Amino acid sequence: MDFVKKGFPGIVVCLLIAFPSWFLGKLFPVIGGPIFGILIGMTVTLFIKDKAKLKDGIAFASKKVLQWAVILLGFGMNLSVILETGRQSLPIIICTISISLIIAFFVSKLLAIQGKTAVLIGVGSSICGGSAVAAAAPVIQASDEEVAQSISVIFFFNVLAALIFPSLGKIIGFDTTSGTAFGIFAGTAVNDTSSVTAAASTWDSLFNLGSQTLDKAVTVKLTRTLAIIPITLVLAFLQAKNADGGKSAFSFKRSFPMFILYFVLASVITTVCIHFGVSAKAFTPLKTLSKFFIVLAMSAIGMNTDIVKLVKNGGKPILLGFCCWAGIAAVSLVMQHAMHLW
Repeated sequence: MDFVKKGFPGIVVCLLIAFPSWFLGKLFPVIGGPIFGILIGMTVTLFIKDKAKLKDGIAFASKKVLQWAVILLGFGMNLSVILETGRQSLPIIICTISISLIIAFFVSKLLAIQGKTAVLIGVGSSICGGSAVAAAAPVIQASDEEVAQSISVIFFFNVLAALIFPSLGKIIGFDTTSGTAFGIFAGTAVNDTSSVTAAASTWDSLFNLGSQTLDKAVTVKLTRTLAIIPITLVLAFLQAKNADGGKSAFSFKRSFPMFILYFVLASVITTVCIHFGVSAKAFTPLKTLSKFFIVLAMSAIGMNTDIVKLVKNGGKPILLGFCCWAGIAAVSLVMQHAMHLW
């Protein structure tokens, strides 16, 4: 009851931001609800002089709700279908994820970017944008400003990819009678699901391919999403080792992010249920709730973010994001060419 009393005002304010952000994200899918949530949250917080009464609710929405969103994300994953149809793109996915993390590590050192921001940009760029940031942020105990900075950078290059990649695909000679090549490119080189969908749908519309490209791109994207599991476990291991300077013995139980286990269980439940004849549509409400929870969490994160500081410190993270984005796109193209996919 004490938490309800303390947390209720902050949660209500976050919900009041999340609902319009959600609908704006539906109207402008290339931007997406999470970005609207962060932007509106950062704007609203400028007009609130005393946030003391809202503090507990905002903290709950930005931390716990974010973990719930990742867990519910698992209900959108049929592991058997993803592993079967994503096998073709798996070498490309492994290489693009690896290059993004390598680039993030070295460029962040070169530019002296704070470690956690660099980790979130590298993970978000390489795996699945906002969902990957949502999974990694609690594990490495990133601040709300670090999360907001990372999401903003990833969003910027998402929009560029959705606008530029269809024209780029045509220029470099992707097959226009099939959606396979561009679908794999969009699924491996574009960060967030909304922008993957936008880019793939544009390619389908340009060449009258129905939903060939979109189906391929979304499957590849979901295969990439599975990388959340090993990445978060590695981050949890490193976080636990660094927490006390490596003085004490490593504790797997202490470092293991339990919400990732629940994410895996949700994926397994979905896979088993679909195998026994349950329609995939039965899980649509849970997938939708997952997306809304991400918007709600980002609204709370926006409330805790200093927009002036974010803009002032934005140059280096954007450069890091560009390096990751360019590296992923280049490796995806090189790998596809080496595998004779285009």
